[in-house]
Amino acid sequence: MSPEIKNARRWSALALIVTAQFMVILDVAIVNVALPSIKSDLHFSSANLQWVISAYAILFGGALLLGGRLADLLGRRRLFMTGLGVFAASSLLCGLAWSEGSLIAFRALQGLGGALLAPAALSLLFTIFAEGRERNRALGIYGAASGSGAAVGVLLGGVLTSYLSWSWIFFINVPVGVAAILLAPVLLDESRADLANRHFDLPGAASITAGLMLLVYALTRATTDGWAAASTLTLLAASAALVVAFVVIELRSRSALLPLRIFRSRTLSAANVAMAIVGAVAFSEFFLLTLYLQDVLHYSAVQSGAAFSAFALAVVVMSNLAQAVVGRLGVRPTLTLGLLTSAVSVAALTQIPVGGHYFWDLFPWFVLGGAGMGLSFVPVTIASLTGVDRSDAGVASGLINTSRQIGGAIGIAAVSAIAATSTRSYADAHVASTGAALDHGFQTGLYVLTALLLAGALIVVALVRSTRPAQAAPVEADLVVLEEAA
Repeated sequence: MSPEIKNARRWSALALIVTAQFMVILDVAIVNVALPSIKSDLHFSSANLQWVISAYAILFGGALLLGGRLADLLGRRRLFMTGLGVFAASSLLCGLAWSEGSLIAFRALQGLGGALLAPAALSLLFTIFAEGRERNRALGIYGAASGSGAAVGVLLGGVLTSYLSWSWIFFINVPVGVAAILLAPVLLDESRADLANRHFDLPGAASITAGLMLLVYALTRATTDGWAAASTLTLLAASAALVVAFVVIELRSRSALLPLRIFRSRTLSAANVAMAIVGAVAFSEFFLLTLYLQDVLHYSAVQSGAAFSAFALAVVVMSNLAQAVVGRLGVRPTLTLGLLTSAVSVAALTQIPVGGHYFWDLFPWFVLGGAGMGLSFVPVTIASLTGVDRSDAGVASGLINTSRQIGGAIGIAAVSAIAATSTRSYADAHVASTGAALDHGFQTGLYVLTALLLAGALIVVALVRSTRPAQAAPVEADLVVLEEAA
């Protein structure tokens, strides 16, 4: 194969990987604006409606580490295609759902498909592009998909729900998933980790998957039962016990699911903390501002979605520029700049008024916030993979995806609870309209997110390696290439 054809094939493979990743991230947010229609058509109770989102988040967040290690052991392309198949099939079933229980069950299955797909996609990118300029460029494109997925999800969800029906927010995944499955054997080579010990760490997988699922479940329950409720505290304690058990198991295991040695890298550890903060801010900000647009400014689903187009466009543009910025400034300054830019944007949004005007009170800060997110996603992903052995590519990819998802789940649960408490307190202390009380609660939640971003910037400055990424030419991947299945 000529170098020109080989190079073109690599970038075509990246397009496939990015499309799959975009689809997974999109589905985290696309459901939000469709919830009123789903509630009406399937006769959901108000208490159960949140499980349309939570069922996806629990399986997705809980099984990402498992999916990452399975990709290393069984084959990254194989897990990528398996995840695509599960995701596409469950999307079809979600669109055909006939009751509360069926939609919740199919959303959970969809989350499992995403957990198999997402780490396999990132580890494939890791193995296709060598560390340096080309991988940074690829991660810029990947970061644009990851960063803009939530914003585009709100926009697309509003359009599909308003002009077709809520079922189409799920049906749209089916042809994309099928096409990706057909293209995967053509564009992607199979690879897996070159490990001396190929045993699977079942106790570790069971403990961390159950622990993370319980954590997301506990945080979801906390928004309705309360943080001090016995059910919440019991679930949190059980989750903590399982995570501690996982650490003990990994320290003794010969074939660890998550080799704890990777945390010796301060850069990797700090990158995962930063990604958890970025995830918490991204998911929570969209959650709060979508409610602000619909419940305070009384925007329709389509109007709410269109309002976020400025944010999405800014993420896409800046993510593709970020790899060049990283090349000039290095990972640490770029990531710090991204977090501080996002902090300025969110801080400005803490002043959103009850009678807000989109172009004066939201638009400029959406553009700035999108630029900040775009500047953050690329360097934090580069930092999370810098210096990682190829044998750990899948688990490192699963870990950074887990950090984002768990951070998002914790962020939404905590910030929504804080906003709700602030709204109630304001309503009790003032003679005010419902819109004014809600607005005060949203402002309080945005103050918390601003503080998180500033804390993240401090962590990055203190712990992330300051050297610029290597600009070495691509080298041949040190992989075990498997024969394609007959």
